[in-house]
Amino acid sequence: MWNATAIRPSGTASSATTTGSGASSYTFAEATWCQSLPDWVASHQRMLAFYGGVPELLVPHNLKAVVTKADRYTPQINETYAELAAHYQTAVLPARPYKPKDKAKAEAAVLLVERWILARLRHRTFFSLAELNSAIADLLPALNQRPFQGRSESRQSLFEALDRPALRPLPATPYVYAEWRKARPGIDYHIEIDKRLYSVPHALVGVKLDVRVTDTSVEVMHKGQRVALHPRHGKGRFVTLTEHMPKSHQAHQNWSPGRFLNWATDIGPATLDVVQRQLKDRPHPEHGYRACLGLLNLSRRYSRDRLEQACSRALAINSASYQSISSILKQGLDQLPLPLNEEEPELADLPVHTNVRGSRYYH
Repeated sequence: MWNATAIRPSGTASSATTTGSGASSYTFAEATWCQSLPDWVASHQRMLAFYGGVPELLVPHNLKAVVTKADRYTPQINETYAELAAHYQTAVLPARPYKPKDKAKAEAAVLLVERWILARLRHRTFFSLAELNSAIADLLPALNQRPFQGRSESRQSLFEALDRPALRPLPATPYVYAEWRKARPGIDYHIEIDKRLYSVPHALVGVKLDVRVTDTSVEVMHKGQRVALHPRHGKGRFVTLTEHMPKSHQAHQNWSPGRFLNWATDIGPATLDVVQRQLKDRPHPEHGYRACLGLLNLSRRYSRDRLEQACSRALAINSASYQSISSILKQGLDQLPLPLNEEEPELADLPVHTNVRGSRYYH
């Protein structure tokens, strides 16, 4: 069983992670910028590499990177930290709140590190975290090889005799850091992660999903089953898989913005303006494609000239949507001249009122 804790030396901008192992109290320490989840997990990886094996149990204290909901009997472990423990095939048993004796090894190790490492470095100035950790690593052997008071054994000799034989081997592959998030896809069957949109099966619209985010991938889970996997980085804001689309969207896959714009140009400038508006600022490009296909269908039902006139009227009244243009054609409004107040609205004369000041007021 290993105990882990984090300390923040006064007057510094970094934290120090310190651990004490099993029966030997063999000590590991390093500095990190803060006690955030990425730093905490990375420190564990380096700690286990330092010891060259994995213990059966980890006993951390209740910092936020470990425990998302503190409870004396059933603490809720952070999902990323739990995944780290599962990867190394070990268990996590957080110390009870305000019970430092539950991790006495780590508390004693903190005192040793403060006396034998931090005290010796207190007058030195470091210009990088790597430089500080190099200095800490240089002093660790002296701490672990120093004999216990009144005894010939040291922490290192006891570690080799007692703890190392009990360690499990390290995994063959390194742990890949991942953060877990919650997401609910909108009507466009996409979830947003760091301002980028990733598709999920359209049947899951509105369902709360678990999302595992690594440096290279976005994995979407529903009831413990993976339902989508996307590369995290790439070109474009949308990442969409064809199999996630409704069949009505899949049928439009052969269309492109350029194809719609070329078709609209052949009809006329008003139709081109309407199509450009349909393709711009959409939650998902497929929504714009469907509106453009509707306009194309209208040109077959009413003629290209009538569609151009309907688009002109729709632009004049600032209502360039498919529904508005369809209504104009159904009612035959495209064949009527535009009223003057729609083409060139005229400003009415201001009424005479005592509260309206004339130009003389400002002289």
